[in-house]
Amino acid sequence: MKAIEVTGRIDSQGNLVLDEPIQGTTYPHQVRVIVLVPEQAEVEEVDPDDTPVEEIKVSLRRALQQAKMGQTRPISELWDRIDAE
Repeated sequence: MKAIEVTGRIDSQGNLVLDEPIQGTTYPHQVRVIVLVPEQAEVEEVDPDDTPVEEIKVSLRRALQQAKMGQTRPISELWDRIDAE
C-alpha cells in the first residue's frame, strides 16, 4: 500500500474535498482514509504571515498585468516603502 499525503476540507455534508487532485495514479481505486482533525488549540494558532494561496495568486496576477501595462516603479522607491513599514 502506498501513502499519499494531501490536504482538504470536510464540507457541510460531511464529504471530503481535496485541495488539489491526486496526481500520478490511475483511477478508480478504493482507498483507506485517515482524517487528522486539528485540536481546538491548533486551530487558534493561525500564523498572521500565512497569506491564503488564493490571495497570493490574485496579487501575482494583478502584478503581472501591471508589469505588462508598464505600470512599474523604480526599485529604489520600493525600498523606501519597505523601510517606512
